[in-house]
Parts: sequence; structure tokens; C-alpha cells
Amino acid sequence: MNLNSSFGISASGLTAQRLRMDVISSNIANAETTRASVVNGQAVPYRRKMVVFSPNESNFANMLQAQMGGENASPARGVKVTAIQEDSTPLKPVYNPNHPDANAEGYVYMPNVDLTKEMVDMISASHSYNANVTALNASKAMVMKALEIGR
Repeated sequence: MNLNSSFGISASGLTAQRLRMDVISSNIANAETTRASVVNGQAVPYRRKMVVFSPNESNFANMLQAQMGGENASPARGVKVTAIQEDSTPLKPVYNPNHPDANAEGYVYMPNVDLTKEMVDMISASHSYNANVTALNASKAMVMKALEIGR
């Protein structure tokens, strides 16, 4: 693996984790939003969103060729965001007959956002981001040491 690909791997991880933190922030900001969209004339509460990652690699033959030193095989490595999906867990019914979005029984359907889960995900994304920064700095230090050898 050359050093340029290590920079690319770290950069893809940084980009993916930054998007994950943005989505988590959006979930936290909309934890009480009961009118996120309108479907068939009815207001629908916000649904938690999740980021789906996948490896940013090409097929096995291309990977094998690249590892064996093939000239025209240069697989991209790292991670990419495949999708941002809505969480399918049910909305939380809360009894509040005075709320403007309450149904006939007095229940308001609140978003399926659990703030504790979101904070744990935010800490995980932050640690992953920091790990990618550390890997990037290690690669940079290796390049600098290699340049010092030439002096």
C-alpha cells in the first residue's frame, strides 16, 4: 500500500464520520418535531435517520491484482456512505390531549428518537473521527521521516 492510499482511506473515514455526526445532530434537533412532513394531508412526525456505510472497494479480482503489484489495478479503499435510512421502529405515543397534534384519544405520536442512543452514537462517531485523524497524522509523520532520510 502506498502512502497516498493511506491518506485516501483516512479522508474517506473522516468524511463518512462527519456526515454521521451531522445526521445524529439532525436527529437530536428533531427529537420533539411532530410535524416533519405531510403525507396525504396529515402531519407526520420526524423519523430517526441512520447512516449506512459500506467498504469502498472494487471486486475481488481487482483487489488481488492490486496486491500482487498489477499496474492497472488501483482499487479504491476506505469507506463510503451507501444510504441514509429512516429507522423503522414505531413512533412513541404520548398522552397529551392539549397538544395540537393529539388524536381523538388524546395521544400525540412523537419521533422515534432516543436521546441516550443518539448521544452514544455521537460519542462513537466522534471517537471514530479522532481515530481517522490519528491515522492521518501517523501517515503524515511517516512521510516526513522518509523525507528526512533523503537529507
